[in-house]
Amino acid sequence: MIRAAIGGVGVWGPGLAGWPAARAVLAGTAPWQPDEGLPPAPALLAPAERRRAGAATRLALAVAAEACAGAGVAAGSLPGVFATSNGDGVVVGALLETLASDAPQVSPTQFHNSVHNAAAGYWTIATASRAPVTCLSGHDGSFAAGLLRATAEVCSTGGPVLLVVYDLPVPPPMMALRGTRFAFATALVLVPAAAVAPGAGEMEGPGTKGAGTEGAGVARLAGFGLDFVAAPVEAGRELPRRSELHDLAGANPAARSLRLLEALAAGRAERISLALFDGQVDVALDPCSTAAASAH
Repeated sequence: MIRAAIGGVGVWGPGLAGWPAARAVLAGTAPWQPDEGLPPAPALLAPAERRRAGAATRLALAVAAEACAGAGVAAGSLPGVFATSNGDGVVVGALLETLASDAPQVSPTQFHNSVHNAAAGYWTIATASRAPVTCLSGHDGSFAAGLLRATAEVCSTGGPVLLVVYDLPVPPPMMALRGTRFAFATALVLVPAAAVAPGAGEMEGPGTKGAGTEGAGVARLAGFGLDFVAAPVEAGRELPRRSELHDLAGANPAARSLRLLEALAAGRAERISLALFDGQVDVALDPCSTAAASAH
C-alpha cells in the first residue's frame, strides 16, 4: 500500500460550483440543486489564450486553480497529472464533421484544442510552470488511474502533486457510443503522508519515511492509503452515499470521485473502491484532525 495526504480540493459539477458550496452538499448539510452551468474562463489565462481555450480546458483549469489556492501552494510549482476519458469531445466532434464535409479544412485552433494534453498545456502556459505533467485516460476508470499515478508520484518524489480529472458531454452521434452527460471536474493537491502534522493521522509506508518536507506547510484534509486489487468492484461500491448523486456519478467518468469527495466533505473515515478496468483501486481515507481548520 502507498500513502499520501490531500491538501486542497477543487470541484465543479451540476449544483457543485466550487468546493465551499459542494462541501455542504456532499456532507449532507445543504440540498443539492443541480444546474449545468460551466465555470467562467479562468482569470489566470491571458486574454488571447482565454479566447482560444475550449470548454474542457476552462473546466480543468478552474478546479486546478481552486485546489492550489485551497492548499496554499503556487499554481505553477507542482508537477501534475491530468486525467480525462473523453478530452474535449465537442471539439473532436466538430473536427470529425469538418473532415466528413465537402470542405475538410481543419481550424488550427480547433486542432490544438482537440489533443489530449490541451488542458495541461494551457495550465503550464497560464502558470508559467516548467514542472512535468502526465496526461492519461482510463475510460470510466480515469479518476482511479489518475489517483493511482499521482499518489505513486508523490511517494517516489517526496513532493506534492496536482491531480486534475475532468470530462464533458460528447455531442451526437458520438454520444450514442460514449454516453457522457453533464460536465464534471475535480482536482486534488496530494502531498507526502510523512508531512502530515502531528496528531493529524500520520501514516508510514513506501515513499513517506525520509521523503523530505516539500509541501510541509500545507493544511491537510485527510491522509489515505491506496492499493491496486486485481478483482472487480462489487456492485454499488463506487456510488456516492447520497442517492440523488447516483445518476451524476454514472454519467461522467470524473464524477466517480464523488464517494471520496463525500467522505472528505463529511470528515469521515471510509474505504472506497474505484473500478479500473478489470481491477480496482482501493482507497482507505483517514480524515485529519486539522480538517476543520483547513476548510475554506
